[in-house]
Amino acid sequence: MELPDGDFIDLDWTGLEHEGRPLVIILHGLTGSSESQYAWGLQAALLRRCWTSVVLNFRGCSGEINRLPRAYHSGETGDLDSLVRWLRSQPRFQARPIAAVGFSLGGNVLLKWLGEQGADAPLCTAVAVSVPYDLQACQRKLDSPAARIYRDHLLGNLLQAATRKREHYRRTAAAEFLQHHLGLGPLDGISTLWEFDDRITAPLHAFDGAADYYARCSSRPFLHAIRVPVLLIHAVDDPLVDADAIPTASELADGTVLELSQRGGHVGFVSGNLPGSPCYWLEERIPDHLGAAFRCAG
Repeated sequence: MELPDGDFIDLDWTGLEHEGRPLVIILHGLTGSSESQYAWGLQAALLRRCWTSVVLNFRGCSGEINRLPRAYHSGETGDLDSLVRWLRSQPRFQARPIAAVGFSLGGNVLLKWLGEQGADAPLCTAVAVSVPYDLQACQRKLDSPAARIYRDHLLGNLLQAATRKREHYRRTAAAEFLQHHLGLGPLDGISTLWEFDDRITAPLHAFDGAADYYARCSSRPFLHAIRVPVLLIHAVDDPLVDADAIPTASELADGTVLELSQRGGHVGFVSGNLPGSPCYWLEERIPDHLGAAFRCAG
C-alpha cells in the first residue's frame, strides 16, 4: 500500500474469499511482523470463523526495507489511519464491520489512534494486548538489570534493522538518504533502549529527544478520549511493562474494559497441561470478544 509521503507498507491478508464477512486489522509489536506467532496464530483463529483479517506490517518490518530514512515508532498513527481510510473507501469493505487488534507497540498505536479519532473512529470494537501505556516507565523497566534479556533481544533487532537500512542505501547509491541516516551518528556504543530512542528514533521522527518521544507517544493520556468499545488484556507479571504503567479505572473511557490477569507475561497467556500441546488463550478470547461485537453491529 502506497502512503501519502511516498513510502509504503506491506499488508498480509487471510480470508479475502469470505465476501461480506467481518474484517479485522492486526497490528504487531516492536520488531515483529505478520510472521510473529501471535499475529499468524490470531489470523488462523479468525480464518476458522470465516472472517477476513489483514496484518499491517509497520514500515520496514515485512522483510522489505522501506524507502524513506524514517521507520515506525510507538506513536505513529498516520499509517494505521491511511489503512483504515483506504479500507473504508473500497466498495468490497464499506458495508463490513471492521475491528482492530493491537499487540504491545501495535496496541499502543491503536489506542493512541482511537483517542485521536474519538467518535469518528470507524470501528465497531478494538482489542489491545500487553500495551506499554507509559513509554518512559516501560523503558526504565526494560533498561533495568532484571529485564536485560528482553532489552538485549529488542535492542539487537533494532540495531540490525538500522544497520541493514544503511547498507541498503549504500548498495542503491541513495546518497541523500544515507547521509541523513549517518547524520544520526554511529550505531556502535548504543547499549540501552533510551540511547537508541534518543539518538535514532527521536531525531528520525522529529522528536526532541527520547523524553519528548515517550511523552508525546504514550497511549495513556489518550485513553479517556476513546469512544469505541475496547477490551484491554494485560498481565500483572508482564516482564516488559512496569506495573505503574497500567491505567486505573478512572483513566478509562466508559466503553473500555480492562481484563487484568495475575499471570500471562507479555503477549503470552499460554496454558495447557500436556507437554508440546500449548493452549494459546488469546486465540480464543479475542475472537470471542470480536464475535460479540460483530453480532451487535448487525
